[in-house]
Amino acid sequence: MSRLAKKPIPVAPKTEVSVAAGSVSVKGPKGTLVKRVHPSVAIEVTPQGVVVTPKNASRLAKALTGTFASHVKNMMKGVDAPYRRVLILEGVGYRVEQKGKNLVLTVGFSHPVTLAIPEGITASVEKNSIALESIDKEAIGQFAADIRRVKPPEPYLGKGIRYEGEVIRRKQGKKAV
Repeated sequence: MSRLAKKPIPVAPKTEVSVAAGSVSVKGPKGTLVKRVHPSVAIEVTPQGVVVTPKNASRLAKALTGTFASHVKNMMKGVDAPYRRVLILEGVGYRVEQKGKNLVLTVGFSHPVTLAIPEGITASVEKNSIALESIDKEAIGQFAADIRRVKPPEPYLGKGIRYEGEVIRRKQGKKAV
């Protein structure tokens, strides 16, 4: 069994956690998140906090206890303070603009790439950076990965879309003999 799930997860004062009909919901000052629970995992709310236990002794149930403990922690942290991801565009002529609920990326292709911003995520564009905010860690991480996948940074010139704080290992390139 996971070490994460052995101790109860403490609940913040302004956060409410409830379990009903195979799903766990976390309500806080920033919003509400609901997640379905796998049938081989049991989640209980006790005075000490949220306890995640396996329903049986199978390998899958033991593995999923740590996963769901992590999900519950992320949900509680998100409804308390939203998650933030920043992506940076590097390259000559690389631009991004927000048109309504879409991001339009001009990153060296023959056409601009349009990505729809999912529900629950707020995006703001400043010069060559995209700032994303959401209470759902999974949704913001997936959308940031989708944006980065449009033009990942390349190792020779460093052009592309990268996360803030991400270090790109540069390669040397050709040498003149």
